Amino acid sequence: MKEIKIYCPATIANLVCGFDVLGMCLNEPNDIMYMKLLDEKKVIIHSKDGYKLPSDPAQNTAGAPLLAIIEELDQQIGFEIIIEKHIKPGSGIGSSAASAAGAVVGANHLLKNIFSKEDLVRFAMLGEKVASGVKHADNIAPCIYGGITLIRSIFPLDIISIPSPPLFITVVHPQIEVRTSDARQILRKEVLLKDAIKQWGNIAALVAGFMQNDYALIGRSLEDVIIEPVRSILIPGFDEVKKKCIETGALGGGISGSGPSIFMLSINETIAKNVEVAMKEIYQRIGLDHHTYVTTIKGKGVMSCEL
Repeated sequence: MKEIKIYCPATIANLVCGFDVLGMCLNEPNDIMYMKLLDEKKVIIHSKDGYKLPSDPAQNTAGAPLLAIIEELDQQIGFEIIIEKHIKPGSGIGSSAASAAGAVVGANHLLKNIFSKEDLVRFAMLGEKVASGVKHADNIAPCIYGGITLIRSIFPLDIISIPSPPLFITVVHPQIEVRTSDARQILRKEVLLKDAIKQWGNIAALVAGFMQNDYALIGRSLEDVIIEPVRSILIPGFDEVKKKCIETGALGGGISGSGPSIFMLSINETIAKNVEVAMKEIYQRIGLDHHTYVTTIKGKGVMSCEL
């Protein structure tokens, strides 16, 4: 079997108000994987980039989904993969999802595409469980489907692709790590009804804004009254970054996934690059190392090709 190369895109989960139900696929950055089919039941994982990724497949976000595929098929097959991470673990832009989604899409390619996209999401969520202790699909779904996705339900899976107008995304990744499992533990277990009502309105309006190409509505709806007030304390400079970016012309934005990355949506590249400058100025003044990206929505998710 020929070796295949897999491009695994970064993603933004939650999209501010849609905790665990909304996600967006980005054109950049991408992890790279190389995979080939084996004729025995095992998963071999190699790391090419120096990150301390678990070599035990059961403890690896790419390995756990592959073990589930092997178990479900009950055939003499296995997989060998080389992972080249460009999406830093703990960055908040879907590093674990890129590994999990890339692994299952690559495996499906080698197996002649016997699984549906929903099947692939089901397998890949096992990788997210390894990373955070919880199965969630807000990064996995857009990573596999591309574009913007709404996860109406996980059990059973019900994933809806949401059309949107052209948008530019600016991301800043302050060089600290926020573990998804830790970021979940600090969340409140109960919320006030008035906050829940406001959040529901924002989620519905954000989806409507995407579908109606209504930039003003998108901007008004990028508000989180439940998760962001708690998680933002983990991210140095968050409030200042958000305020300055909106003043610079961004529609709005917030924490990417569990953080520490912050994302902003803009209607054109000029504004998006001005937003990038504003982000850099703040973190340079704070004295915190950081990386930035200016990118767009990727219409297709994980892609693979034979070498």
